Order: sequence, then structure tokens, then C-alpha cells
Amino acid sequence: MRIIWQTPAKIGRRQVTAYIYRRFGIERVKQFRRDVDQTAQMIMRHPNIGSIDPLFENRPNTYRSVIINGLSKMVYFIEGETL
Repeated sequence: MRIIWQTPAKIGRRQVTAYIYRRFGIERVKQFRRDVDQTAQMIMRHPNIGSIDPLFENRPNTYRSVIINGLSKMVYFIEGETL
């Protein structure tokens, strides 16, 4: 399985990272990045671990989500061998 980050996800990650940096500093940014990477790796190993996200129920794919560090939500869908 491989991960493809869609453009809205890339933009959102940059925005959250910038906010964390301004508010809490570089060490917290590093922790957030580790949390995101670890969550993505966990999803790759167990793709159905996330809950089906009701906000995306009208989409053609089944979107799932997991909470990262209690504050951020990672939303994803699986298509073949791509996350």
C-alpha cells in the first residue's frame, strides 16, 4: 500500500503546522509531524482502523478518519492499493 497526499491535505497540513509553530514553537511542530507520520504508517498496516466519517457519506468512496493527538483529524479513503 502507498500513500498519495491530495492537495487539500497538503495545504491543511501546512496550515496546521504553521499555526502550531506560531503558537507553540518548533518542538511541538516536530511532534505533530511525527504524530502524522506514525498515524499514516498505522493506517497503512491497518487500513480499516479509522471510523467511517459521516461528513463524507455522500461521496463515491468510503472515507474514514482517525484523530491525531486529540486535536487533528486525518481523513482518508482506500482505492486499490492506494491510501
